[in-house]
Amino acid sequence: MTDLQITLFGAGGVFIVGVFSYNKWQEYKAKKSVERAFSTDHDDVLMREGDAPAVEAQEPVLRQEPRFDAAPAAKAEPSFGAPPAAPVPDAPVHAEPSLGGAGIEAPAAAPATPVQQDVSAASEQATSLVDPLIDCLLPLSLEAPVRGDKILPVLQTLRLVGNKPVHFIGLHVNGDWEPITHGGVYTKMQGGVQLASRSTALNELEYSELVTRLRGVADEIGAEPEVPDMMEVMAEARNLHRFVAGHDAQLGVNLHTNGAPWAISTLLFALEKQGFDVRPDGRFVMPDGEGGYLFSLSTNVTLAEETTPRLTLLLDVPCVAPARDGFGAMVACAKALVGRLDATIVDDYNQALSDAALAEIAGQVQEFYQEMDAADIPAGSTRALRLFS
Repeated sequence: MTDLQITLFGAGGVFIVGVFSYNKWQEYKAKKSVERAFSTDHDDVLMREGDAPAVEAQEPVLRQEPRFDAAPAAKAEPSFGAPPAAPVPDAPVHAEPSLGGAGIEAPAAAPATPVQQDVSAASEQATSLVDPLIDCLLPLSLEAPVRGDKILPVLQTLRLVGNKPVHFIGLHVNGDWEPITHGGVYTKMQGGVQLASRSTALNELEYSELVTRLRGVADEIGAEPEVPDMMEVMAEARNLHRFVAGHDAQLGVNLHTNGAPWAISTLLFALEKQGFDVRPDGRFVMPDGEGGYLFSLSTNVTLAEETTPRLTLLLDVPCVAPARDGFGAMVACAKALVGRLDATIVDDYNQALSDAALAEIAGQVQEFYQEMDAADIPAGSTRALRLFS
């Protein structure tokens, strides 16, 4: 047998094995598709929920790249409505009837029922979890309605990529988007990975890992993911991170003793009187009354030290809503401590800060808030807290 004949026999054998393997793979895919299509779980779901109306397929909406303009004079008007796959129902518009009779009042609008309030809250929560302005949207087409308690364990395996959170929401059979929960039945799903954080933007390695893991999750729950183009996602991530880095502002005022350094034990008493809470990590924070805090305080020394000549009050500007006037509250607190501790309010270079200087800084804080509003990321909002966490 010649070398040519041996080579031809070998090539033919490889071809036959390849055809056989391909046919077995197609047979396996067809089998899994049939099993999912005729799974008894889907029948049980629909029977348990009653005759739910069919949900019409929605045309995919093209993702719009967010634009951020930090300059207050050129206020951006981004066109960001509800998420393409997670629409938030419009607030009902109540027309005011025109009644001609004197003394006749228009009937008051009926208060929202508990069910309506729950639905609205769920829709708002869904929008805050998968936000088209700060998340890369990941639509998932389902082969059939799925139960939340069946898919939640699978979704829990994909919660983070690097330090970027990943969230999922679902279109309930009642027609509302909501966070996926036990007991819910969903006809569509939407995933989202945060494009940037305070430290970094989503990068190519993280995105590749996300796509690989997302496909695995989709296979397990019987879904088909729509994966956006990596280059477009990376451009959006870098754009968003530039905005975050440019608005990562923390403002501090210092109190310097006018005499001997303060004893830490004396400070603890004075700070508690002023309303500060001590966190488990040793930080002093001023509560905002709703579980958060307005600003923090540092003694500028280690736990082993017994005295300190200087205190620093620090405001995380993008994380406090303008209505709370975090800077004004911090300055008022500093002035109150001046009287308690015999101190002077100074800057980082130990130069005394006059009322005029503090008022000028307050004006700059207001300009900062306007810039964040222009980018549709208001300070203290859920969107801002996610980005600046």
